[in-house]
Amino acid sequence: MKVTTTRLSDILFTALAPMSWGTTYIVATELLPPNHPLLVAALRSLPIGLLLTAWFRKLPRGVWWLRIFLLGGLNIGLFQALLFVAAYRLPGGVAATAGAIQPLLVVLLSWIILSEKPSRLSIAAAIAGFIGVGLLVLGPAARLDAIGIVAAIAGAATMGLGTVLVKRWKCPVPLLVFTAWQLAVGGAILLPVALIVEGPLTYISPVNLLGFAYLGLVGTGLAYALWFRGIHKLKASAVASLMLMSPVVATLMGFLFLRQTFTPLQLIGVVTIFTSILAGQQFNLVRKR
Repeated sequence: MKVTTTRLSDILFTALAPMSWGTTYIVATELLPPNHPLLVAALRSLPIGLLLTAWFRKLPRGVWWLRIFLLGGLNIGLFQALLFVAAYRLPGGVAATAGAIQPLLVVLLSWIILSEKPSRLSIAAAIAGFIGVGLLVLGPAARLDAIGIVAAIAGAATMGLGTVLVKRWKCPVPLLVFTAWQLAVGGAILLPVALIVEGPLTYISPVNLLGFAYLGLVGTGLAYALWFRGIHKLKASAVASLMLMSPVVATLMGFLFLRQTFTPLQLIGVVTIFTSILAGQQFNLVRKR
């Protein structure tokens, strides 16, 4: 018995998306303009979405206008806004812990919307992952901000619902076109709200431009393409379990660049997270004799 490389590669490629999102916290705090989370979220998504849409010269048709508006609002607009509110108001680890509820939410939403009855193992894996993230990033000095916590949990819920709906409706066009539509719509929804609430940026430094370029090209365009590809290839609950890679990477970034250290409890958290992820992928590992 052996695991086919095709299925394993699907899992590994999909995992790259939340791994890139795990770098959002350090990029937001170290490279991007302060006090503009909504505008930063819009500028992360809208330019790359419009460029890709213009490049492919293809627009939604019929019912897909409404579906893309909803998916773009959930997966991009609301999720990115809430993600950046959490990133600006909380330490990366705390924000990631609150967002780690997403795999459990996707398991429940898949049951309701996709009629995918969850196994006991999938539920246990989701709960274990949440506990593992807590062990990894929470400590006595963790700063808890009520608005930040609510934003992180709400972001997990919106992205979870968007993930399940993408799985239900299927992708009607090539993957990059599908990704571009959602990025453009989500960014377009966010931009006017951001300008009204926060106002425009008065100054953008070369460092800010570097941060925007990284988030736009790698953390948004490429990452979302891989994420939607994974939703098409894998079970929704298994895709969501890979989101737990985000807090692992966020903590690793703190270790590498902010001189943070790992405690024995955090190492237990890492092991728990990876055990949860492996358990969540059980139905995607197709085996052959």
